[in-house]
Amino acid sequence: MLRIVIQNLHKKEIFTNDEDKNLLELIHQNHVDWMFACGGKGRCTTCRAIVLQGSDQLSELSPVEEKFRANSRLQPNERLACQCSVLGDVVIKVAEENKFMHLEYSED
Repeated sequence: MLRIVIQNLHKKEIFTNDEDKNLLELIHQNHVDWMFACGGKGRCTTCRAIVLQGSDQLSELSPVEEKFRANSRLQPNERLACQCSVLGDVVIKVAEENKFMHLEYSED
């Protein structure tokens, strides 16, 4: 069973065996609000996740992510939740600029 921990959402844990869905789908499937402006199509960076642990447990960078990295819109420790699959345990956090005002976030 895969485990996703969202560090700055009070260490919210998501457990799944579903490797067919991307990170954004898994987060939403578990009733967690996570920003995405382009409908999960990889056209923006609003679903960006900061990866604190387990970057090697995420799928390879998609061509879209490589493009955003090349123009410095995606840092080495960041992934687009709509573009990556989870292969093992990961710890992520919501980027500061992508936080929702209606949610209470915890300290890292």
